[in-house]
Amino acid sequence: MALVKAGVLVLDCAEPEKLAVFYKELLEGEESDATANRVEIKSADGFRIALRRDVNATPPSWPRPENSLQAHLEFVVDDLDAVERRVISLGGRPLEAKDASGPLEERGYADPAGHSFTLRRTAPTAPKQG
Repeated sequence: MALVKAGVLVLDCAEPEKLAVFYKELLEGEESDATANRVEIKSADGFRIALRRDVNATPPSWPRPENSLQAHLEFVVDDLDAVERRVISLGGRPLEAKDASGPLEERGYADPAGHSFTLRRTAPTAPKQG
């Protein structure tokens, strides 16, 4: 018998209801649980993310070091341009504008509450340098 039944990534934010809309649309998921201070989203492939109310939440400032990376999500996608358009239409914003073409093509974004995430065309094959 497994000791852990399920895993859920939880992000703190000031307004979980608003951030849940972003992730429901991005992940094409559905709200699987909600309370006054927490909203959980489940994607079609079973990925689970929860948004928890913290009125004192401070958005991460990645890549600036003063309030550095607190959590980082990666999503594997087939069409970076299409998903980027979707992210921006939902209120996300690009974090980097560099050309990252090649087998590890990826792009960094922040959700509407400032949490960073990466859209990656393929799975990484080498450790990130730097």
